[in-house]
Amino acid sequence: MSVSIVATAAYGVLAIAGGIFGYVKSQSKVSMISGSISGVGLLVAAALQWQGQGWAKFLGLAIAALLVLVFALRLVKTRKFMPAGVMIMAGLAAIAAMLLPT
Repeated sequence: MSVSIVATAAYGVLAIAGGIFGYVKSQSKVSMISGSISGVGLLVAAALQWQGQGWAKFLGLAIAALLVLVFALRLVKTRKFMPAGVMIMAGLAAIAAMLLPT
């Protein structure tokens, strides 16, 4: 299994967990819905990569890049490192791992 698949799946699980945590902590349905949708999208991209679908890596990169952008805007707006900063760092690490040669 490639590093790209593992990074995509791990970031997907983190997105889902973050959405659930946001709902539990703040009763934020938006956090749960957006975390679940983006996390499932990343898990689907990882599964499709595992099946040999080359385009799935681009799907994972697109979702991860979108999440990094959204959380960067949130960090600028709120100036709170948690959870935006953590998701930015994890997203950049996942993107870097996805860009490694297979």
